[in-house]
Amino acid sequence: MSATRIRVLVPGKINQRVIDRLAERFEVVRIESADPVPVSAQMQDVRAIAVSGRVPAALMDALPQLEIIANFGVGYDGVEVGHAAAKGITVSNTPDVLTEEVADTAIGLLLNTLRQLPQAEQWLRRGRWSREGAFPLSPLSLRGRTVGLYGLGRIGLAIAKRLEAFGVSIAYHTRSPREGLAYAYHPTLAGLAAAVDTLVVIVPGTEVTQRTVNDEVLSALGSNGVLINVGRGSTVDEPALIKALRTGVIAGAGLDVFENEPQVPEALMALPNVSLLPHVASASVATRNAMADLVADNIAAWFETGKALTPVPETPFTRRGA
Repeated sequence: MSATRIRVLVPGKINQRVIDRLAERFEVVRIESADPVPVSAQMQDVRAIAVSGRVPAALMDALPQLEIIANFGVGYDGVEVGHAAAKGITVSNTPDVLTEEVADTAIGLLLNTLRQLPQAEQWLRRGRWSREGAFPLSPLSLRGRTVGLYGLGRIGLAIAKRLEAFGVSIAYHTRSPREGLAYAYHPTLAGLAAAVDTLVVIVPGTEVTQRTVNDEVLSALGSNGVLINVGRGSTVDEPALIKALRTGVIAGAGLDVFENEPQVPEALMALPNVSLLPHVASASVATRNAMADLVADNIAAWFETGKALTPVPETPFTRRGA
């Protein structure tokens, strides 16, 4: 069917390529934010949303013709997906296209944290190498480490594959063991942390995972332990992490995500044993273009074929009358 008159709402900021792609075939309606819910005549016939951020239940309720929400990113915790499912609204995300980029970043962040490579670069750039001599030896190394993966979906498996090349031992924790893997499985997160000295977090931000990396888990990880988070900031209890880093409960941390982005606690930034990135795991032009294309293609496929290309598990719907 023709999609030339279909209205697509874009609340807040999103990659410009999404706007450009959608504008080729749809009427794009932009608003500054999903909160407060806008009220206008234009809203009544909006049938799709493209979003990089929040879609609260109230916004869905304000759009009586809404059929699909296309989320920019793998994680879709900003979308109240349970409410969408109850209303028969399909939600899609952008898996696979960013898997390799995020996995690459996770390994880079791990090496940065262990070997203090950003600090070594600053030592050189500030002229300290020539004035003061060699950069101090890094107290930590990847050699001989045991790495635990909290989450073993597409990205977790890609990280594990890369870690194999470094010759480290690998273990994991998920809700249930995955068949056909040689990695050691641990039924609890605390059990995994106790068995490893490096914990890589790559789980979505949900109520179930919120602040699950807590005092108990950090204590189990131990004084030689290193935490890497490329999942969601809400998974880590930040005050507990700051305390653990200050007191030597764990040795270091590398974080690409934070609880209240873009606000990062000053106490965290002041610590010498952390490596911090501004949520850039998938932030290359090539990967973000692929994500943008998949957002637009999910909406186009919905109205052309009646199915989204990459619906999330909670909304495996087909379009009525397709």
